[in-house]
Amino acid sequence: MKDILIVTGGSNGLGKSIVKYSLSKDLMVCNLDKEKSIFDNINYKEFIGDVSDEQFIKYSIKEISELGNIKYLINNAGEPSFKLPAEYEKEDIDKCFKGLQGMILCSANTLRIKNEQDLKIVNIMSSAALRGNKQESVYCATKWGEKGYTESLKVAYKGTSIKVIGVYPGGINTEFYKNSRDYVTVEKQNTFMNPNEVAKIICDNIFSDLNLNVADLIIERN
Repeated sequence: MKDILIVTGGSNGLGKSIVKYSLSKDLMVCNLDKEKSIFDNINYKEFIGDVSDEQFIKYSIKEISELGNIKYLINNAGEPSFKLPAEYEKEDIDKCFKGLQGMILCSANTLRIKNEQDLKIVNIMSSAALRGNKQESVYCATKWGEKGYTESLKVAYKGTSIKVIGVYPGGINTEFYKNSRDYVTVEKQNTFMNPNEVAKIICDNIFSDLNLNVADLIIERN
C-alpha cells in the first residue's frame, strides 16, 4: 500500500500546483475540495465537499485511511475577504474562518485515525499571519489563529513522530484574488510568485529524507 498525501484546496491555485508536483512522487494524493479538479491519475483521488463541514471531514479521512498509510497532511484550503475594517459583515467573517475550521478538523481527525503516530502536518497560511494590514483585518485574524494552532501542535507533539511545519507565503499569482480586484489588480497579481515554484519549495522541504525538520517556512518575492 502506498503512502498517502492529503491536501485540502487542491483543485485550484497553490493547492493544484502541490497536487501536480506530488503526483511526480511515489505517493497516493487525496484532494479535499469543494470543486472538482482536472487531474486524471491512478494515484489521485478527490473528495468533494466543504473542509469546514465536520461530517464531510470525518467521512473523507476514514475513507482515505483505508487506501493506505496517511503520511502527510497539507492544510491549504482557505478563502479571503479583503475589506476595510468597518466594511466586514458576517458573511465575510464566516468565509475567512472556514480555512481555520478546516485546518483544525482535518488535523484532529487525521491524528485520531493515525493514533497520533508517524505523520507530518503542514499548515499553509500566509504572510498575513506575520503582520497586520488595514484591508485584511479579518483575514489576518484567521491566519493569526492558524499560526496559534500550528504553534500549539508543535508543543503538543514535541519529541514524537508527529512533525508540524508552518508555511507563510507572500502573494502568489493565482485566482485567489479574483473577487478582490479593487484591492489586488490583475497587473499587481502578475507580479506575485509563481505557484509552481512555491509548491516545489514547499514539497521539497516536506519530502526531504534528511534527519531534520523545517519548523517554519517563510516564502517571499525577491
